[in-house]
Amino acid sequence: MAEFGDLITAVGECGLYQKLLILLLSLPLLLNPFQMVGQVFLVVEVPYHCNTSWIRAVGPNLTEEEQLNLTLPRGADGEFEQCSMYSPVDWDLDSIVAYGLNDTEKCINGWVYPSEQPPSLLTEFDLVCDRAVLSDVSQSIYMAGLLIGATLFGMLSDRIGRRPVFLISILIQAVFGLAVAFSPHIYVFMALRCVVGAAVSGIMVTVALMNAHTAFAIGQMAVAGLSYGIRNWRLLEIAGSAPMFALFFYFWVIPESPRWLVTKGRIEEAKKVLQKAAATNKRSLPPELLEQVLGGSCPQTLPWALQQPLELSSAQKSLSIPTGDGLGMGCGGLQFADSIVYYGLSLSVTDFGLDIYLTQLAFGAVELPARLSCIFTLEWFGRKKMQSILLLLSGLICLILTGIPEDQATVITVLAIIGKFTSTAAFSTSYVYSAELFPTVLRQTGVGLSSTVARVAGILAPLIIPLGQYHHAIPMSIFGSIPVLVALLCILLPETRGVELTDDTGNDQPPDEVAGTCGTIPVVFYSNKESPLQSGCTGQKRALGLSLLH
Repeated sequence: MAEFGDLITAVGECGLYQKLLILLLSLPLLLNPFQMVGQVFLVVEVPYHCNTSWIRAVGPNLTEEEQLNLTLPRGADGEFEQCSMYSPVDWDLDSIVAYGLNDTEKCINGWVYPSEQPPSLLTEFDLVCDRAVLSDVSQSIYMAGLLIGATLFGMLSDRIGRRPVFLISILIQAVFGLAVAFSPHIYVFMALRCVVGAAVSGIMVTVALMNAHTAFAIGQMAVAGLSYGIRNWRLLEIAGSAPMFALFFYFWVIPESPRWLVTKGRIEEAKKVLQKAAATNKRSLPPELLEQVLGGSCPQTLPWALQQPLELSSAQKSLSIPTGDGLGMGCGGLQFADSIVYYGLSLSVTDFGLDIYLTQLAFGAVELPARLSCIFTLEWFGRKKMQSILLLLSGLICLILTGIPEDQATVITVLAIIGKFTSTAAFSTSYVYSAELFPTVLRQTGVGLSSTVARVAGILAPLIIPLGQYHHAIPMSIFGSIPVLVALLCILLPETRGVELTDDTGNDQPPDEVAGTCGTIPVVFYSNKESPLQSGCTGQKRALGLSLLH
């Protein structure tokens, strides 16, 4: 009996149509890294001290050095304190010089920054001293936006389609990303960034994993060059957000997913999309195949519609493969550990001691081979083994970083780059591994919940970084110990390489397709016999394909 996969084969699994679509959908993904990690370049550290201009009222002719010597205390290292000042007094200048000042207090009149320094988020919103944590809180709120967007747009994409969600997300990211550049206050900045984060998730949920990750890696390298060339934070925000407006022509060229159209009973529209794809690929799509697979209505004429409720199989109730809470906790733990070490290293790029722009360039450069290598290493060595090794290496590197003296900037940065490579590969591995561990009837829900746990880790990572003010080793100790622990627990999970994915339909013959919905009747999306690593273009479908393609 002909199935939807036969239509994809007839259209051409990786023809010109799919390649053009991959290119088009990759363009916004090149801009997403700016929103994800660009904030670290908006808050570049600069020298600063309390504003003590009060003394100018009694000593208008003082030099800057004399003013600072009279009004600022010095720390144990002999440098002026940045967050405290001598309390103002009603004395004349001679008395102040003769007796000096002793009482100190926090900065009450703001701070002074180098006049030649281009405006940054730090200098405009005074993100220093007690307010410095607001920068990390802002990044955490952006991560919360990612979680909100994944939930909201994930549901919307099932209800109204992938295409509308993709286009709406581009519009929101463009408008609110540009609005961020005109934020009058740090709290307005945070709110707008949360919306941008949600829009970024809206784009990501419509694009398959490896395509998104590859474009994201290239975009990270572009962030380094863009940030190096534009130091004014408002202009940098405009440069990173405005190009989204150039993608509005997508309204006329991006098609809807034919599979989604079929599940909603919009058969004729699905036929048109498939026929256009076949024409672009210079392939013929036999009308009789279309009629045989799609028929004229949904779901009765769909030969692959599942006509009975799904039940747990006896195989899955056995101890050979964990299900239920144990499986959910295992996959959630994997993604939590991967996410926290990945974002922990990514957002600490300014703390390693070398030039932050070169470090970011290196961070982006290693992501590309790290993600692409997973396509091969997972097949050669297996999912379980690679997940454990990559998590263990990522964690150990972070723990090693805690013991290296801060003046060894080169060693620290090189190790951090290696850690970024392993954590990136571990992150990509966890998506594939988690999807393969869950049985068919739990796969969509299970992967979604695991991704939610990963977003929670992303929210926590920026809040862990400020703990370095108490001891520089605390953040990396946390970022390192969690993946090491999870890597050891990973041995409790089964290997999925070369194993037919379970379906939990209650019979010995798994269905060819993963259940979706068409009205109230479940229908297919993609073959559950294939690994998510192998589902789109000739043997690596999910690795290179995207949900709008099928």
